[in-house]
This record gives sequence, structure tokens and C-alpha cells, in this order.
Amino acid sequence: MTRYESAKELYASLGVDAEAALTALDGVTVSVHCWQGDDVTGFDSKEALSGGIQTTGNYPGKARTPDELMADIDKAFSLIPGKKKLNLHACYAIFEDGEFADRDALEPKHFAKWVAFAKERGMGIDFNPTFFSHPMVRENLTLSSPDKATRDFWIEHGRACIRISQYFAEETGIPCVMNIWIPDGYKDIPGDRLGPRARFRDSLDKILAEPYDKEKVYVTLESKVFGIGLESYTVGSAEFCLSYSTKAGITPLMDNGHYHPTEVVSDKISSLLLFNEKIALHVTRPVRWDSDHVVLFDDETREIAKEIVRNDALDRVFIATDYFDASINRIAAWVTGVNNVKKALLFALLQPNDKLKALQDADRLTELMVLQETLKTAPFGDVWAEYLRRTGVEADVFGAIEAYENEVLKKRI
Repeated sequence: MTRYESAKELYASLGVDAEAALTALDGVTVSVHCWQGDDVTGFDSKEALSGGIQTTGNYPGKARTPDELMADIDKAFSLIPGKKKLNLHACYAIFEDGEFADRDALEPKHFAKWVAFAKERGMGIDFNPTFFSHPMVRENLTLSSPDKATRDFWIEHGRACIRISQYFAEETGIPCVMNIWIPDGYKDIPGDRLGPRARFRDSLDKILAEPYDKEKVYVTLESKVFGIGLESYTVGSAEFCLSYSTKAGITPLMDNGHYHPTEVVSDKISSLLLFNEKIALHVTRPVRWDSDHVVLFDDETREIAKEIVRNDALDRVFIATDYFDASINRIAAWVTGVNNVKKALLFALLQPNDKLKALQDADRLTELMVLQETLKTAPFGDVWAEYLRRTGVEADVFGAIEAYENEVLKKRI
């Protein structure tokens, strides 16, 4: 008997079908952020990273060109089992023959190479307007700026990104999730909290006036509690973004690094599912603040996955990763984080959720606790190893990454 067969029998004794779990996992798509590969630099601006976010570290081998970034994505994806999408920021536009278009004038043609890349690999593309690291971010303000010219520039950027998102969906045949996040806020106590939010609302209204097919493009809105240089007030707060999403009929997006340290996104998922057809997640790992550490197979990641699975919402939640660590091998950061999201989903699929709910409803809480603790030491790792085997992904991730570093990354010095 193999280790997997033994694990399968043990899970069966707990009321869990391991084969069904593997089949379900293989149908889940995780959208993988491109910006881990080059520290959120992009290809359209020489501006330093700014807008309440920061990348730390200088590990060698950073991707410097579109070709290098695509090669690194390919390597990372070869070590990540199952379905994936590519998640792009607008700053990753690719210009050729001396051409340049500022962010308010971006066109689908500036992403044609990414579309070809995705189509060759049979995957879709998600998209993000880039409202940071640009001279038109004035005093940490974009869509909420009191300066009309600044607002107009970023409104046109948002409208351009909707057109590009529709292009992605039509070319790949897979719906595109377009996520709006802005860095707007103030370092110290503001004299007016309402005005910036009113301007942000008006700017969003103008962006969403751009026609698009809601079957092909899902516009999402992401909140944040604070950022570097905007510690006292963030325009796009959780309350604002959730209220606006409801009013506008778009999809709310929760990043689990964008809340107060004592808040957890896992507890919010069920509430949002009750009132939204779809919701979206950016899975990251905050350490004291929104520091975007590599996702681990930790308690909150598992709880997020359990809430998606136990509420039968795998087809209602857009799952994406969002972190950037320049202090370690970037391929390893990609692979480790995304694989941990997939591990958490498998862990959730291997829970006897109907039995756990029944025990709770019957007030058999002692038995519920004991069973939950028993499941923590069930042979989950043997089922994951079987999934890697079936999908043809190397189990020795570090060995493959180390070889790529020696053969490719170290030559980029």
C-alpha cells in the first residue's frame, strides 16, 4: 500500500473522499501576480516605488526585461501544480521601436506580447491599473486629488485599463478581473475626511462609465487601512470600498494585509458571500503591517481556504496572490507562496465540513474541537505529494530553483 492509499483510507474513516478533494483542487484557478519577479518595477517608468508600498531586499537575479520576467514566470509556473492565471499591473506595458504611451493613453497593443504569452500557455490574464510610482501621484493623491488635472489623468488611466481588460478577456476567452486600488491618503490627521472620499466616488463613477461586458470583465475595488506616508487617513477605507462596491454593482476585493492587525479576512468571507454574487481575494502575509511577506501554510491562510470551501464558494471567489519579497530568491518566493495557497485549499477540501457543521448545530462543541484537532495531524502531506505526482510537478522545489539560479539568475549581475 502506498502512502497515498494509506492516507486515503484514513481520510475515508473521517468521512472525507480524498479523490474528490484532488479533483476539486485541480479545477481551482489561482491568479499569480507578475510583480514578485521584478520587485514591482514594471517597464513604463523610472520612478522609484512609491504610494504607500515598499519592497525590501536586493537578492541577485531580478528580472530586468519582459523576456526575463516571462522566463522567470515560466520557471515558477512549472513548479506550481494546477490551473493558474497571470495577474498584470498596467506598469508592465511593453513598448517597442521607441514608442511610449503614458498611463492615461495605454492601449491593448501595449500588452499584445502578454496576450501571446498567455494564449500559448492556455491561461487567462487579470489586470490592475497602476495608481502609484508615477509623477502624477501628487502628494500621495490620485483619484481623490483636489486638483482636477490630476484626477482626470488617473480617470483616463482607469478607463484605458477597462478597455485593456476587455481585450484580455476576448483574446484569451477567460474573464478578466480588473482590480482598482489607490494609495490616496494623508500622513497626519486630515482637516477634511469627506471631501477626498467624495472626489474618489466621483472619479470611480467616471471610470465605470466606460462601457464593458460584465460577463467578461469583473471590476473589483480593494480597500486598505494605511500605508507608508498615509498612516493617519486612507481615502479607500474598508467601509468606503465595500459601500461603493454595493452601490455600483461591482465586486469587493479583500487583501488580508489591508486591515487592522486584529482583524482577519477569514471571518469576513461568509458575510460578503451572503450579499455578493462574487468576491475577490488578494492572499498575502502581513507581519505587523501590510508588509506583503511570502504566503505561508499558516493558520489564517488555512482559515481563508476553509471558508471558501465549506461555503461551497470555489466558483464565487476570485483567488489571487499579492506579495513581493526581494530579500530571497524571487522564484522561490513565487512558488512557495502560491503552492501554500493551493495546499491550504487542499487542506480545506480534506475537511469533513458537513460533519463539522452538524456537530456545531447540535451543540456538540467538545466533539467538534476534538475532531478539528485530530484533522490537523491527518496525513495531508501524502495527499499533496500525490497531487504533485499526478500533475507532473517536481517535489524537490528547492533543487530545481537552485539550479535555475545558478544557470540563469546569477548571470544577470
